[in-house]
Amino acid sequence: MLTSLYTAISGMNANGTYLSVIGDNIANMNTIGFKASRVAFGDILSQTITGLVGTSQVGRGVLVSSITPLFTQGSFESTASALDMAIDGDGFFIVSDAGARYYTRAGQFQIDKDGNIVNPEGLILQGYLADAAGNITGTVGNLTIATRQTPANMTTLVNIAINLNAQASVPAAAFTLDGNGDGINNDPQNYNFSSSVTVYDSQGGAHQLTLYFVKTGANTWDVHYVYEDPANPGQLLDAGVQTLVFNADGSLNNDNSTPVNFNFGAGVISPQAITFNYGTGTGETPSGNGLDASTQFASEFALMNLAQDGYPAGFLKNIIISEDGVITGVFTNGQTRTLAQVALARFLAPTELTKLGRNLYAESFDSGQPIVGAPSSSGLGRVLSNSLELSNVDLAEEFVKMISAQRGFQANSRIITTTDELLQELVNLKR
Repeated sequence: MLTSLYTAISGMNANGTYLSVIGDNIANMNTIGFKASRVAFGDILSQTITGLVGTSQVGRGVLVSSITPLFTQGSFESTASALDMAIDGDGFFIVSDAGARYYTRAGQFQIDKDGNIVNPEGLILQGYLADAAGNITGTVGNLTIATRQTPANMTTLVNIAINLNAQASVPAAAFTLDGNGDGINNDPQNYNFSSSVTVYDSQGGAHQLTLYFVKTGANTWDVHYVYEDPANPGQLLDAGVQTLVFNADGSLNNDNSTPVNFNFGAGVISPQAITFNYGTGTGETPSGNGLDASTQFASEFALMNLAQDGYPAGFLKNIIISEDGVITGVFTNGQTRTLAQVALARFLAPTELTKLGRNLYAESFDSGQPIVGAPSSSGLGRVLSNSLELSNVDLAEEFVKMISAQRGFQANSRIITTTDELLQELVNLKR
């Protein structure tokens, strides 16, 4: 009879622990990346009783055999911050605190004063670093957004696709920059068509070039490259002439593309050689079909493409994180550069990780060593930017479990009061 007292106590202890786990789950229902835990019960070794008909076993109660987290996928919440990340699939973010590595599913990150990507507790996100050229290396370290500026790039190539009207007339007079005869080169005259392009010097300074197209024969055109003299503002300079030769069918034969030298002033690389490419002509080596860019057809002048490879210096204004964890910087000059790549880790036995609080887990002997890799590889999940993984706590399920645990606790307490009444009756037999 006394055994029932201790059996009931074990039931109260087990259900009390059960309620504690349920309470922890409910308390963290709004914790980002939280994984609910569940309780597994087991019976205590039974007591063997020998009777006339043989042996029987009487249970001695219940114990909590394990409390394990449930690493099921949580729902996603969209956010406005690109540094808010969620993992769709297995895997953990790796964070570092003074060299010690921890693991978390909570992807709330921000940039601190040193440029490090950190979580709310200041632990630094780990990932693959990028070199100065934007190539991802195999080194895992602190993810730091140190590239706040991208240097200027000097223009060396201009690609042009145009159609020059084959029915245009050859100008009666030669092309000149001094059209009004005042001795100042500021009034270009005697040309058929013109277009302009902005190019950049070695320091990122912008310079306006005007291209003047002058027909010189049935299938030949001269292109004059005119820009403002940096030493004499308002006065124009003709940097050089490039001859375009077309075939009778209107295709390009040869654009005679040789670098044209420009002097953009003191303090920058001078002369600056720029190549103007009008396409691959049939008479060039290697040859093309002459129709990939510039043509001479009997239709109006048209500029289809005008692109150059230079740009000014720019400052970081935004970052983009792809599903494979690549962090790309977007700069004010329109350029993009790969800055780093988020690294993820997974464990063969994630339920055996040690919970440290603050949404952190630590490696344990039973969890095994982490398998570190890039997102979307090696069985690791993909990274979703502008998203957060919510807690996987099912509130309705937790309430049902809470009712069950409460009734179990009450029933076991009733066993104690009933056993006490029986013992009281046994004592009363003496009276």
